[in-house]
Amino acid sequence: MSFAERMRDRRRELGMTRPELAKRLNVSASAISNYENAVSAPKEDILLRLFDALDVEPNYLFQDSFTARSSTMTPNEIKLIERYRGLTAKGRQAIAAVLDVAEEKHSGKVHRLELPRPVRQIPLFVSPAAAGYVSPVLGEEYEMIDVDTTDRAQFAVRISGDSMEPYIHDGSIVYVTREPLQNGDIGVFCVDNDTFCKQYYKDPLGMVYLFSLNRSRADADVVLPPSSGRSLNCFGKVLIKGYFPLPEGAR
Repeated sequence: MSFAERMRDRRRELGMTRPELAKRLNVSASAISNYENAVSAPKEDILLRLFDALDVEPNYLFQDSFTARSSTMTPNEIKLIERYRGLTAKGRQAIAAVLDVAEEKHSGKVHRLELPRPVRQIPLFVSPAAAGYVSPVLGEEYEMIDVDTTDRAQFAVRISGDSMEPYIHDGSIVYVTREPLQNGDIGVFCVDNDTFCKQYYKDPLGMVYLFSLNRSRADADVVLPPSSGRSLNCFGKVLIKGYFPLPEGAR
């Protein structure tokens, strides 16, 4: 029995129509018909979803066709197939990308190889915050998120409020690196246990200003004279593209 026949029989066994299976695989009903009539074969990403949709192991759909072919395969070819089946979904995608490039090179079409980018994880602090504040950075609940290995970010925070519009939107995530700030940089600060995302400026007399980029929310600025006695901690510099001029009177 071929792959196409096993796929069709398993679908019928589950009492599933072609349109129902097509919806689960995010393909057309005609594509399902083509698979079941051996007109075409599903691609790698569709195959992975197909195994889940039909609730079967890969060997179930392929076992007879594999057995028939294995007699003509070398031991090394069989070993490679077994190794491939043991890969994760990401591993299979990487192999598929390499094969696509090899086939294109053989046909004279050469494209740049694009393998999945290596990633690392940083904490995203997720607790809700009052309007105009970012989520507290230390000692709060967080989740780990993926970033590119070339990214300098060391943690991320979620913004709440409109005081940094239109450059940083309410509900958006900003990425932060623990680097010293220069005047005009955007940073994450804690003032008397309240946490803010603001533009930093310190004048020659030691007065610290934390400005809102949204100047219609100048009421949310924080001003800290040297003698205020208030606590100020800087958690890091927000990684954001662009230059943001300081408000008039602070330059």
